[in-house]
Amino acid sequence: MSSKTLFDKIWDSHVVNSIKDGPDVLYIDRHYIHEVTSPQAFKGIEDRGVPVFRRLQTLATADHNTPTKDQHLPIKDELSRNQVQRLKENCEKHGIELFGLNHEYNGIVHVIGPELGHTRPGMTIVCGDSHTSTHGAFGTVAFGIGTSEVEMVLASQCVLQKKPEKMRINIEGELSKGVTSKDLIMYIIAKLTAGGATGYFVEYSGSTIRSLSMEARMTICNMSIEMGARGGLIAPDQVTYDYLIKTKYFRENPDAVKKLDSLKELKTDKDAVFDKEVNIDARLIKPMITYGTNPGMALAVDEVIPEADKTDQKSAESYLKALDYMGLKPGKSLAGHKIDYVFLGSCTNGRIEDFRAFASLVRGKKKAEGVNVLLVPGSKMVEEQIAKEGLLKTLNEAGFELRQPGCSSCLAMNEDKIPAGKYAVSTSNRNFEGRQGPGARTLLASPLTAAAAAVTGKITDPRELLK
Repeated sequence: MSSKTLFDKIWDSHVVNSIKDGPDVLYIDRHYIHEVTSPQAFKGIEDRGVPVFRRLQTLATADHNTPTKDQHLPIKDELSRNQVQRLKENCEKHGIELFGLNHEYNGIVHVIGPELGHTRPGMTIVCGDSHTSTHGAFGTVAFGIGTSEVEMVLASQCVLQKKPEKMRINIEGELSKGVTSKDLIMYIIAKLTAGGATGYFVEYSGSTIRSLSMEARMTICNMSIEMGARGGLIAPDQVTYDYLIKTKYFRENPDAVKKLDSLKELKTDKDAVFDKEVNIDARLIKPMITYGTNPGMALAVDEVIPEADKTDQKSAESYLKALDYMGLKPGKSLAGHKIDYVFLGSCTNGRIEDFRAFASLVRGKKKAEGVNVLLVPGSKMVEEQIAKEGLLKTLNEAGFELRQPGCSSCLAMNEDKIPAGKYAVSTSNRNFEGRQGPGARTLLASPLTAAAAAVTGKITDPRELLK
């Protein structure tokens, strides 16, 4: 029997049928839905008179349009209110479990799935959201799908999908103090560029990856698509199992627990071949920050913005256009640059570990005057844990206010928008033009770098405050 990659093992075991010279019919174990990409899909199956095929394998939550203040009140924005209401109606009609607004398990779809134990090794997972790749941290083949494909999965529990090529990124060495998994994945994206992994499914491996927590692994897999990858995954290990056994729905499922031993063989075979391999030395990585309008335009926080001919951007014209949008110039340092907003949250960095990091740096300090800070937990469970661990007290004493769960200003589909021309240090995943609001200028960074900006009012190397 030929050697296989982890990706091949999972994918091949879920192929229902292969269409000659076409895509595979791939069976889906877990389907996550939210209020933005599901209404048209539900309408599609209803128009065809088709029921939801396997409703127990679909889980719903409201996250994109939800406000992060006064969630007990009706949603002010009419479009957002209608979408959240439509999700509720569709789930009731089709018997799908919904963790809606104010539910004790409500939160961002890619946060609640793992923390509740619905995401498990060996699964195929889809959602009408590009950052479904997050779930790959558990050793799953997880990827985002479009609305027509959401309809396809609701109707058949399968999706038509062309099998991607395989890339392995090996990361060896110990991360330096003040350097996080967010810095690691930003470094990789900057090295490969925003399109450097297009057409690939990426497996992350090496001693650095094995040393990381599940939260950190989720951050890395989450941003795989920011370099064009179809998804990213990490082989499950003891860290994975220790995390899962503490989650509600995994712990309460005897069959899932019994399968743990068999899952220990869920890894890439020693002689398996990848289409491309990349090697990274973790010791070279510093705290990172973006300066342009795609996640590949990133540098170490103590470096200067490169000249156009020193980058891998498609053209000097588009490169300079991005800098013009950001109000920045080549040869300039970002360190010391005044900022207006800080956002801690999103499916990239809205977990308890991220709030622990942020609180550890601001403890005993005060929020910088004139800086607006949005601290948005990824779920109700994270919100409760923040209070339980005393982090809320630390944040309040430093002058910060904790908001309620949701996607928030990651994508500005609610009221948490960054005003035009303002600079926001954000722990989210994308810095596209207008992503956080029309004209907003986004600088992606880790929770530690965001915390450093929040207490100094400017872009600051977090290592300076960790000394």
